[in-house]
Amino acid sequence: MIEIVTRTDVLLRALKMASIVGIVLAIINHGDHIFFGTMTFTNWIKVIITFCVPFCVSTISSVLAIRREQNISH
Repeated sequence: MIEIVTRTDVLLRALKMASIVGIVLAIINHGDHIFFGTMTFTNWIKVIITFCVPFCVSTISSVLAIRREQNISH
């Protein structure tokens, strides 16, 4: 499974999804603090974690899809 997780296509897809979805979620959850300049260290940590969620979801989804395809073709 680690071979699939570390594939370039899987990682690039996960990074793209994390960038898009992470930005949207960060704006939804912290946009007011960003706009008014009231972000704290804790808020920035939460923003970083916000990007981790779509990265993990995309990676897991890709791994499961690839494994399913590999099982079907055998």
